[in-house]
Amino acid sequence: MSDETTSRSRVVGQKLAVLALAVATIGLPINDLFDYAVLVGAAVIIFVGAVQAPPSRWVAAVAVAAAVAAGHVLLPAPRIEEGHNAFFADPAAAKTARLPREVFAFLDRQFAEQYPPERRCDDMSRGCWRADRPSEQDGFAFSADGILDRAVFSRRVTGIDFSDPVHARLSMVNDGFYNWSDNASDVLRFKRDRQSFNLFNRYRLTFPLFIMYRFPPEFAGSTLCWRGDALWEGPGERFDIISHRDRACRTIAATDAGRRIFAVSIKHDRPLAMTLQSNWTVRLRGLFASGLTVLGVIGILGLLVRVEARRLVFPALLIGLSLLTVAVIDINFIGGFRPLDGGDDGLTYEGYARDIMRFLLAGDVWRALEGREPVYYFTPGFRYFRVLEHLAFGDTYLGYLSLVLALPFLVFALFRRFLPTSWAAVIVLGFVATPLGALFGSSFLYYVKWAARGFADPCGYILLVAGLVVLIPRPREVADPPVGTAFAGALLLAAATFVRPNVALAAGVMIVGAIWFAVRQGGFARAAAIVAGFATLIVSPLHNWVFGHSTVLFSDNVSQPQTLVMPPSEYFKAGLDLLRLDFASDHVVRALQKIAWWLTGPSELYVMVPLHAAAVATLVRVGFFGSRFDPWLRLVALATLLEHGTGICYANWARYHLVTWLLTALVAIVWLRVEGLPWFDKYFPGLRDRLASHAAFRRSAAALAYLR
Repeated sequence: MSDETTSRSRVVGQKLAVLALAVATIGLPINDLFDYAVLVGAAVIIFVGAVQAPPSRWVAAVAVAAAVAAGHVLLPAPRIEEGHNAFFADPAAAKTARLPREVFAFLDRQFAEQYPPERRCDDMSRGCWRADRPSEQDGFAFSADGILDRAVFSRRVTGIDFSDPVHARLSMVNDGFYNWSDNASDVLRFKRDRQSFNLFNRYRLTFPLFIMYRFPPEFAGSTLCWRGDALWEGPGERFDIISHRDRACRTIAATDAGRRIFAVSIKHDRPLAMTLQSNWTVRLRGLFASGLTVLGVIGILGLLVRVEARRLVFPALLIGLSLLTVAVIDINFIGGFRPLDGGDDGLTYEGYARDIMRFLLAGDVWRALEGREPVYYFTPGFRYFRVLEHLAFGDTYLGYLSLVLALPFLVFALFRRFLPTSWAAVIVLGFVATPLGALFGSSFLYYVKWAARGFADPCGYILLVAGLVVLIPRPREVADPPVGTAFAGALLLAAATFVRPNVALAAGVMIVGAIWFAVRQGGFARAAAIVAGFATLIVSPLHNWVFGHSTVLFSDNVSQPQTLVMPPSEYFKAGLDLLRLDFASDHVVRALQKIAWWLTGPSELYVMVPLHAAAVATLVRVGFFGSRFDPWLRLVALATLLEHGTGICYANWARYHLVTWLLTALVAIVWLRVEGLPWFDKYFPGLRDRLASHAAFRRSAAALAYLR
């Protein structure tokens, strides 16, 4: 292995170590937008800059991280105990809710007024809330925010500010027990504004719920303002019921310390909103904690990282454009916790993840590993990703957001491997900032849309692209490809397949091809590393065998009629009918309809069929007959061509095929540069030069040169 390869592996390790120090300085869970912004900024500086520091600076950086972490423990910002849960007035609730008698009576009365007994759902097979209640519904709900924070109830918070309970990040609304569709129950979980371009208040939580706060003495003199119903505890555990249809405020007295305040959101005509205006000492301590975090991260970066400010422009632009797209599609994805749609895969994964975390906290590791299914039906790995996300980021989707924000950089890196930097920059900016790629299925907005809904598809595809970026050696490494990156790339491809098994075809071809390239070069250590990395995928069939005594490899829905709508056997029957000149048979018609839909791409526009057909033709050209192309690109073309098999066999759901069309675009654009444009110049000589000389093109080229 060359010294350059060894040096690159060491640099990557150093960057990850600096990032770990930054995370330790911020502290887990990172569920606050300010802390997350600090983390993202630090990550950009770390991976754009160079880590060049003697051991003494590393010792100093570790000391800084330890000092800041100690400061957060010894001088924390004051926190408020919070408990929350849904409320359903079934017969057992009076005994199991574990609420003060007056509070329960008030909640029960409001619930009966909003949901009269004679109109309550009774079809238990369709998700009626009157089915058997799980024990987790009693008392206060579990919150991932409280796992590492020694929470007495659900969690501890530093402030209160929500105009609707949907902004209070109440994760129990996505418990699996509440996974019913809107027409299955008289209790609606939320309402969505579909009639206006409403970014900040698109969702209104209609779930019957309560939130309890208990203030420490430090908050005396603060002001609590609210709209809706509140029950304020007084002497002798008596509660005053205070209702306001308009905003009203009350000062928190010293005698209120340790007493409970319940905010209630049950009746739809009394929407709940609440804001805390903390006293100046609490605000100062909060500012001190935030300032300590920022100074600590700046100190670590200053000690260990060197970066040119100009090199931060392009990453900042990509992140800004990405966040803008996310905000337009679903701003709650940025640090919020939106209620996921009942009946969607997203709510199923979230419910599984919350159950797995409960099992872990109870010490039941066996049931946690089982993942709620002895034989996977839903795609296997995403539920475990959600667990890791909530452990690191609490009751937010910031872990998934981080993957989504990384996607443009991965796309840029993959395209730059086979194209000039200027081409890759133009493509990734178009991928993120314009909807043009939506016509070809190669647009960032598709990934944001499905990630915000909690689906596994974007996660699996991002891991696949990351695996390709890491596995495919750089041009200067082709003669002596590194071993470490081979293992990491294969591991990422295994993770992508575990999260989304429909990428198994592309991942398998890339693994086999990479092993062949390594063996042909005599790189047996690299080949072994690839095998070892991808072999971790055995956890999926091993799970199904151990827990369900089944030989299913990944998920049990692979061969279900609702997903495998056009199996290969049906195409075989259509071929036989064509041989018999029966052009109007049902098999032929179904096959033609399925192929036509496949060629519409994720845009599902039939006008795009010719363009998509031409793009697929470039896969054949490059993969089978492209001797003048990079061998790794030919391998990508063959892998993508085989992956298109899911498009002609599986359900007509655009999200299944996003990464397939993205890789198709990669191969097609490289073909365009190598063969398409020379052909164009042959028939239209000088036209490209005249276009390039235009002032607009010259200014664009200058801007790209600056970004590069």
